[in-house]
Amino acid sequence: MSIHNTLTRTMGAAALWAAAMGMTACAGMTQQEKNTAIGAGVGAIGGSILTGGSTTGTLGGAAVGGVIGHEVNKK
Repeated sequence: MSIHNTLTRTMGAAALWAAAMGMTACAGMTQQEKNTAIGAGVGAIGGSILTGGSTTGTLGGAAVGGVIGHEVNKK
């Protein structure tokens, strides 16, 4: 296994762990805030996977996912 594949897998696992730990702090959040956090986490993971673990892809995915999550079920 190459160092790139190992790094990508490690980054993906770290992102999943961070998202799971972040969700434990959601007790006092509104539903819209929870949706934003979930969207950002999913977007970060997706961006990381799609760009082979690049920082720019991960941050871009988090930003786009956060915006989408924020707008879901907005009244």
